[in-house]
Amino acid sequence: MSDEIILLGTKGGPALREVGAQPTSSLLSLGGKTILIDCGIGVSRSVVEAGTSLLDIDAIFITHLHSDHLVELGPLIYTAWTTGLERVLPVYGPPGTEEYWRSFLQAMAFDHAIRIEDEGRPDIAGMVEIHTLCDDWSAEIDGVSVAALRVDHPPVTDCFALRFDSAAYRVVFSSDTCHFPPLGRFAEGADVLVHEAMLTAGVDKLVARTGGATRLREHLLASHTQAEDVGRIAASAMVGHLVLHHLVPADDPDFGEVDWRSEVSKTWNGPLTVGRDGMVVPIGKASE
Repeated sequence: MSDEIILLGTKGGPALREVGAQPTSSLLSLGGKTILIDCGIGVSRSVVEAGTSLLDIDAIFITHLHSDHLVELGPLIYTAWTTGLERVLPVYGPPGTEEYWRSFLQAMAFDHAIRIEDEGRPDIAGMVEIHTLCDDWSAEIDGVSVAALRVDHPPVTDCFALRFDSAAYRVVFSSDTCHFPPLGRFAEGADVLVHEAMLTAGVDKLVARTGGATRLREHLLASHTQAEDVGRIAASAMVGHLVLHHLVPADDPDFGEVDWRSEVSKTWNGPLTVGRDGMVVPIGKASE
């Protein structure tokens, strides 16, 4: 198994458009483990299309409870169960993750019971192990060390960046956050930093075509990181490779890779990848 990141969905926000990227999710292969980070809508199909069976996922991390990171957690696990899952699957997420899972199972009570009776499947309730992220949290997953850092994503207070260390590599995912300098220390020396990014010039157009969200512009500007500041974080951490993820906007034809590179290059001159759905990012081999 190669050490790599597959960007399953690279769009910031929950809206789906006729042509455009899927909401956020990533598949990390590191140290022989397959780890899913976030479960935006469409993630189950994206995992399979990336060539990975749902049964091969070793652990799932949810960075925070915004719907574009959480909404398909239950459906993905449940689909894995109907595909033949027979082992305990660990899920790591912020406070509220366990309540989400219990509520999902309640919604699926009829189908769950009838499949146990009719198909002889094991009770899924005992097959999902929820671990709650918090300040100074860390764990070991069969040789891969994981640590969490609470980042600044108002109004969500339980939102966590994640750092994964194998014997060979370090990979950091920023989660959703405004410009948060402590993230530079957290990501120090990472081989790859996968960081959310926003083009401020594209915010007004995005807000104009998103109905029913009168304060969306205010939220975006307060809660996400401008591309130029993403470069500052990467530079302060001296990372080997910067990957832009959770792009805002991700599906506006007026903004493309040239715009992202132009903004980030003001503060970062190292290897840079502008994410797109389905992109495979080898770890330790920077793509430009």
